[in-house]
Amino acid sequence: MNDTKKFNLPPLPYGENDLSPIISSDTVQLHYGKHHQAYFNMLNTLAEGTKYNEMSLEDVVVESFKDKEQKIFNNAGQAWNHILYWDQMKPGGESAPSGKLHTMIEDSFGDFNSFKDQFVQQSVGVFGSGWCWLVQNDSSLEILGTPNGENPLAHGKHALMGIDVWEHAYYLDYKNVRPDYVKAILDNSINWSFVSDQLK
Repeated sequence: MNDTKKFNLPPLPYGENDLSPIISSDTVQLHYGKHHQAYFNMLNTLAEGTKYNEMSLEDVVVESFKDKEQKIFNNAGQAWNHILYWDQMKPGGESAPSGKLHTMIEDSFGDFNSFKDQFVQQSVGVFGSGWCWLVQNDSSLEILGTPNGENPLAHGKHALMGIDVWEHAYYLDYKNVRPDYVKAILDNSINWSFVSDQLK
């Protein structure tokens, strides 16, 4: 009866094996098919009969964080986070951003390679489980680490991309070497055109 639920897991924009070898099909099946689906399942259970059931997913993230409804926020946040995570990647990726995003990265971080180095460093600095984000602040960009399921949206910030640094995102493919996982995605799997489209 999933089709009657308010919040539904979107389809992947590519096949489960299409990000391999950067992200294996085993990881995608576990991460998308089990973890991401579970966040939607739990959100539907928790939101049923509450005001959140009448909101968009984005509004649930913002309002549940504001209301300190931690269980609802955890699942709504992770549901939203992972949609961006999957959508920002594509098989083969794109080597670098162009246009306005490229200029903003240079202005904010020096150059594209410096940005990638800083992003990897920030992701390693997230203690335990969490996320690392590229965030737009008007005319500048910021790299932001958040714990657990927190995201820029909950803090009134605008996310352009985000990489999941929970162990379930990389342990099958990279063991405990988080920097290699983040660097591999940045170098090989990001759809920079999609990221550019998120600019305000």
